Amino acid sequence: MKKTVRSIAMALTLFILVAAAHAQSSAGELDLGVAAYKDSRYDEAIQHFQKAVDLDSGNVKAHMYLATACLGEYIPGVDSEDNNAIAERAVEHYEHVLNSDSSLEQKVNSAKGIAYVYLNSKKFEDSKQYYQMASGFDPKDPELHYSIGTIDWTLSYQPRMEARAILGLKPEEHLNPKYSDQKNACDELRAKNWASIEEGIASLNKAIQLRPDYDDAMAYMNLVYREKADLECDDPAARASDLKTADHWVDLTLAVKKAKAEKNRGFAPPTAPNPQ
Repeated sequence: MKKTVRSIAMALTLFILVAAAHAQSSAGELDLGVAAYKDSRYDEAIQHFQKAVDLDSGNVKAHMYLATACLGEYIPGVDSEDNNAIAERAVEHYEHVLNSDSSLEQKVNSAKGIAYVYLNSKKFEDSKQYYQMASGFDPKDPELHYSIGTIDWTLSYQPRMEARAILGLKPEEHLNPKYSDQKNACDELRAKNWASIEEGIASLNKAIQLRPDYDDAMAYMNLVYREKADLECDDPAARASDLKTADHWVDLTLAVKKAKAEKNRGFAPPTAPNPQ
């Protein structure tokens, strides 16, 4: 009986020692971090993943998990010291993954993670750079092309609206080249925004090619063409054509949304017109 008790005690001690050793290993800390992350205990997960990185700095998975946990703690749009610090920490470890011998999936997710942080920090050019990187890794993901297109619209829309506000233009008024101040503003905006507009149209077209019922991308296509139309200052025919194309995308967006709604109600959806 005493031998049995001693045997059980020795086995239990060995188990505790093995468990303790596992917890102090990089793999053990990863296991603890994953458990905490699944339970939405992000701060605890970050601590375990950081320990995993400290124990094995070459562990790409540990850097990936740490970055992801930091992103879980990040609050989009909040400009505070702590929030910015956790965002920078996420970017740092995603960058480590990108610069390591990591899998394609890890590289895609890391580029997307950095792009997301920069997008919510209003660093639009930086965000676009990383969405483009992710798209290079995974060119068949329509959401990456959509993200690039929406950023291009943002980059062109904001300076144009600022210029219009300075000129005191009403929403229905276009930049008129007959007036020198509006002519100068139009020329400056074309030089600044035209490449973004063209890239936005190309990116959104690609997104729709990959997902033919991508109504969000169609809605932004309408907006990008309206940006283009307002910069056709010297060519009324081109402006009219752009506005017609924008209206076409509005119609197409509504048609696709209606088709989706009818499909959800159990009806066979009509065939959406082919975008040109």
